[in-house]
Amino acid sequence: MHVLYFHQYFSTRLGSTGTRSYEMAQKLIQAGHKVTMVCGSYGPSNTGLTTSFANGRRQGVVDGIEVIELELASSNHDGLLKRTWIFLKYSLRSSWIALFNKADLVFATSTPLTAAIPGLVARWLGGKRFVFEVRDLWPELPKAMGVIKNPIILAAMGWLERRAYKAAKHCIGLAPGIVNGISKHIPKDRVTLVPNGCDLDFLDPAKATAWRPATVKDTDFVAVFAGTHGQANGLDAVLDAAQELKRRGRVDIKLLLVGDGKQKEALMARAAKQELDNVVFHDNVRKDKMPGLLAGADVGMQILANVPAFYYGTSPNKFFDYLAAGLPVLNNYPGWVAELIESHRCGKAVPPDNPSAFAEALIDLADHPEQCQTMRIASRKLAETQFDRNQLADRLVKVLENAAR
Repeated sequence: MHVLYFHQYFSTRLGSTGTRSYEMAQKLIQAGHKVTMVCGSYGPSNTGLTTSFANGRRQGVVDGIEVIELELASSNHDGLLKRTWIFLKYSLRSSWIALFNKADLVFATSTPLTAAIPGLVARWLGGKRFVFEVRDLWPELPKAMGVIKNPIILAAMGWLERRAYKAAKHCIGLAPGIVNGISKHIPKDRVTLVPNGCDLDFLDPAKATAWRPATVKDTDFVAVFAGTHGQANGLDAVLDAAQELKRRGRVDIKLLLVGDGKQKEALMARAAKQELDNVVFHDNVRKDKMPGLLAGADVGMQILANVPAFYYGTSPNKFFDYLAAGLPVLNNYPGWVAELIESHRCGKAVPPDNPSAFAEALIDLADHPEQCQTMRIASRKLAETQFDRNQLADRLVKVLENAAR
């Protein structure tokens, strides 16, 4: 079958953002299907296309995927209005492609919620079958964060959410809370859980060449966060813990923040003002350099702002990367990720907004290397037994094949 795949933030491993859509597209191709990917130009991503844009788009084959990249640049630093405008432009231009591109199935993945629009157009006007993948619940999540407060906008988003779920032949949710949220609107047998997975071979710690930023010593105990520095990530919690560590004289523990985002400048300014030299900031790292970075760390930090909607409603890429790399995980919010960590003893879960508990957990890990080693083994085992991306991708391929029939 021919799958028309819509993901605004698509990236190959040459980028420094998540590659779920790239990996899933590869699995579809291996199963004998054709994939056309329609995306925008997202700052941390790399679509693999290098030719110049013509009439607002460029097109080519990247690792077997037919990629159509629309000239719609976006960045983690963009404000809400600019992001909204780009979301709408992407959905409108994608709808034209969805309507006239010959395909057996349209597969759209959020966020944003507007990614569903080309799927709806293909379904309603083109008679194509449509599968919708939900990475975050909208409008529930932006409403819970206080990002969107206008009742008219929230009502419009709620309408679009319900229409997308009902029009889709099947929905895919990336977290248990997302599946439950979708199931409020459609029968649960039309929803499948396919969380983010672990690239076991790519992130195998036995194959990686470890490296650290120049400002981090070989003798330091390193806790790494690799991801977006945005409002949702709540990285002030890391700086709060850094203050506590410094107060206790634990200068041997370094907190490494890798990535970019709207909050990064403010975080760096705060760290400089408070002389938190135990916090190390580093630019985005290309995906193909990530195995070495994680191999050079001692702990992976899974950090989010204390928003109850996050507890069961997110499927964080970095968490699964930490597992695949065999890192103990330090998590600072309750929910399904914390429950996995505690039940499999592959790290520590601390209460939100508690810098003392955060610092204490890091100190305990730093002072007990044998405990860290046991957790490393447990992390990798959890990755292999429950979150092998190959197996999860097979599940997604079956959903799409069944929907196309």
